[in-house]
Amino acid sequence: MQRIALLTSGGDAPGMNACIRAVVRKAVYHGMEVLGIKRGFNGFIEADIEPLNLRSVGDIIHRGGTILHTARSEQFLTPEGRSKAYENVKRFGIQGVVAIGGDGTFRGARAFNREYGFPVIGVPATIDNDIPGTDQSIGFDTAVNTAVEAINKIRDTATSHERTFVVEVMGRSYGFIALAAGLAGGAESILIPERPFNYEEICERLIHGNRRGKQHSIIVVAEGAASGLEVGRKIKEYTGFDTKVTILGHLQRGGVPTAADRILASRLGAKAVELLMTGETGKMVGIKSGEVVAVDYDHVLSQVRSIDLEMYNLAGILAI
Repeated sequence: MQRIALLTSGGDAPGMNACIRAVVRKAVYHGMEVLGIKRGFNGFIEADIEPLNLRSVGDIIHRGGTILHTARSEQFLTPEGRSKAYENVKRFGIQGVVAIGGDGTFRGARAFNREYGFPVIGVPATIDNDIPGTDQSIGFDTAVNTAVEAINKIRDTATSHERTFVVEVMGRSYGFIALAAGLAGGAESILIPERPFNYEEICERLIHGNRRGKQHSIIVVAEGAASGLEVGRKIKEYTGFDTKVTILGHLQRGGVPTAADRILASRLGAKAVELLMTGETGKMVGIKSGEVVAVDYDHVLSQVRSIDLEMYNLAGILAI
């Protein structure tokens, strides 16, 4: 294999640049040329493609976002869109692609692989950490640390004013960020889409804590479980406590990636190149029990990543 390309697709995640760097440097080390596809699958279709070299990826390991930019592509979901992309495969002499992203990215990669037998290796990069087949995806650790840092600062104000704060974090379908940030931040309650909750129970816990001298509380809610504003309103109505709401939003996607995310991105990016070199296709790289593994797209896309109920229950115990 002499020439490969890479792209970033879907939502951005801290550590994507570290992965881009690893792919390029690993490929160059083995004598390959690398092309960067701009703006995900849209760039694949529109031939928005440029050469990448060692200099292109210098000084990016610490930067959030993605130097290749990212987008979601409705056109690539169609056979016509994928056909245009394949024309660019032939035009640019591309022999394999590394696709960095999440579930939507891998569905596009699998469809392209099935139609043209073309090797596309996926690398999981999403702050939601919702990809089966890997213990962690690139960006999750940074997003959690960003949320915990915000909770720490909010706790200072909550303590000073003796208030209850509701902190809404990202997670439309999954509560991985909320659970990890809530446990690490010492939240009194954690609301996630995977587990039903009862407002009365939450409020009674707050009242009980107040009676034994607890003068401030933090509630962490994933956006897919409930609106932070709605949770704050319900708590204030039921308890009468001074309750404020903070919505972190896209703040969690940006920022300098943690050391853990940089290391994970470097390992997965390098492994993706190795798989292409050995003729593998239709696979995603992931991390399992500390080991880098290759997982079939069919397995990844047919499974649902489950929340760790033991961890969820522990968070409730420690919040008494």
